[in-house]
Amino acid sequence: MSRLHIERHVVDRIGWLRAAVLGANDGIVSTASLIVGIAASAASKDMIVITALAGLVAGAMSMAAGEYVSVSSQADSEKADRLREEGELRDQPDAERSELIGIYVARGLDENLAAQVTDAMMAKDPLAAHLRDELGQSSHLEAKPVQAAISSAAAFAIGAALPLGVASLIPVDNLPMLVSIASLIFLALLGGIGAKAGGAPVVPAVVRVTFWGALAMVVTALIGSLFGAPVA
Repeated sequence: MSRLHIERHVVDRIGWLRAAVLGANDGIVSTASLIVGIAASAASKDMIVITALAGLVAGAMSMAAGEYVSVSSQADSEKADRLREEGELRDQPDAERSELIGIYVARGLDENLAAQVTDAMMAKDPLAAHLRDELGQSSHLEAKPVQAAISSAAAFAIGAALPLGVASLIPVDNLPMLVSIASLIFLALLGGIGAKAGGAPVVPAVVRVTFWGALAMVVTALIGSLFGAPVA
């Protein structure tokens, strides 16, 4: 009895997953570090919360703008390559056929089979075949600027809201320590969830994200305590 073989890959998640994990990680790390640094300067709780809220808004907008510009540049490059390939297929079809045959031969096919595969691919969709096999472009990895911008901004805001929420609920005397501990827990959970969603090992991801988060908070706390001044 034959069984249906089902494969589940995560390549179609790469674009939004990268933006979401990066945004949430930045939100937690930057906001927690900002809170710890301001608290170490003996600022009032109201000042800490207001500063962190401003950091949340500014950070989310910055992430959205940065992702949009970056991914738009990638999309522009992909479009330029697509137009160039369309022109070459129109003006030099034989050269493009030979080029694709050479690619398949380099991957291990003999020349006759490579020619048959090339002819079949070019008969169905020559542009798609060249974009995929010559340039490495596919619909799974297509640049989507708006999606990346929205994902990054939303993820940053959600990540930043976590340490901000903790800071607003606890006394100012215990704020640096408790915000740091809570934020490291949030980062560990984020690293695990991101790794699981991406099909990657969980432990290395958790170690990486918590280490760099802890380092950022330690550095900002030192700066706050060295250069800060009590706020009346």
